[in-house]
Amino acid sequence: MGFGDLKSASGIKVLNDFLSERSYIEGYVPSQADVAVFESISAPPTADLCHALRWYNHIKSYNNQKSSLPGVKKPLGQYGPAGVADTTSGGGDDDDDIDLFGSDDEEDAETTRLKEERLAEYAARKSKKPTLIAKSSILLDVKPWDDETDMSKLEECVRSVQMDGLIWGQSKLVPVGYGIKKLQIGCVVEDDKVGTDLLEEHILAFEDFVQSMDVAAFNKI
Repeated sequence: MGFGDLKSASGIKVLNDFLSERSYIEGYVPSQADVAVFESISAPPTADLCHALRWYNHIKSYNNQKSSLPGVKKPLGQYGPAGVADTTSGGGDDDDDIDLFGSDDEEDAETTRLKEERLAEYAARKSKKPTLIAKSSILLDVKPWDDETDMSKLEECVRSVQMDGLIWGQSKLVPVGYGIKKLQIGCVVEDDKVGTDLLEEHILAFEDFVQSMDVAAFNKI
């Protein structure tokens, strides 16, 4: 495997094709593999080699952090697509590149370890991203039976409705006629946990005080 001579146009072309289907030389995060290849390039790829140029500019942004990237640098010829000879070592017989005493098992274990490390780092970053919680602001009209209904007690009953994802807000009494006043009260709810049907069910349960409940306003936050 290898990219060939990365100081030549043909080598950069191989690199560009290699990066057309992946973001990094190895794995899913920048690593020492990217640093090794980056440092073997003498000049930025041209604009027509967009994949290689995108990768080059991205790794360049880690200029002061390259040493902190994960992984261990390997010989340049161990990176890249299979079947491309690494000509940067000055030629020689193909047998010169073969480690007769190397262990495939050791290399596979190291590759597996690095992959697991990078996947764990990726999962950790994803888990730190805040989850957007959909909320709504609701204004309710709660009507009593008549002008003799104790409105302070009615409001106390309404506010006694407590559930996960519900926060009661300000309230006021609004005249509706014949000396009767309705309770207008606001609340904020988490959409996945509290709906208007559930609120109505709980509020109408105070049937000694509440005649009806209507939604006066409903706005997504």
